[in-house]
Amino acid sequence: MAIFRYKASIPGSKVFMREYEIKGDMTLYDLHEYLTADLDFAPDQMVLFRGLDSAGQVRSEYGLFDMGDGSMDSITVAQTVKAGEETLLYVFDIRKDRYITLAFIGTAEEHPRAHYPRLTAEKGRNPDQFAKGYDDLDQFADATDEIVEDSGVDEGELPEGEEFM
Repeated sequence: MAIFRYKASIPGSKVFMREYEIKGDMTLYDLHEYLTADLDFAPDQMVLFRGLDSAGQVRSEYGLFDMGDGSMDSITVAQTVKAGEETLLYVFDIRKDRYITLAFIGTAEEHPRAHYPRLTAEKGRNPDQFAKGYDDLDQFADATDEIVEDSGVDEGELPEGEEFM
């Protein structure tokens, strides 16, 4: 199974960044549920994904209901990549058109012990879903702040080859 890597950012923020690895057969609805949990968003809000081509033009919109391009539960991540949608906008506040940009950055090898989707790197705090914008309290933070990366092995598991006999 193909593993797709995405870098998440918020327009205008130099602080917020996440990197995710996602199985290609995951639906956009399942990705929405994962992002909602990861970002501590309220699960009862209307959301949608916009698929953008390499020129940044909207090619598709995938909502909870089919808006003509397919519904989030019928479209997979792999289908968006195959359609040339190199960027997904996760619109988490439709009324204010606030979104997180998910830029496709490549593929990865599947780790047999990893659970997907998974967060592999993060910087900055989660955005407030209902604020007017992303509050960059850390905008003056030291530029050498570390990016936290995941080893891919769940806590309590031994690396491959180090199992108990």
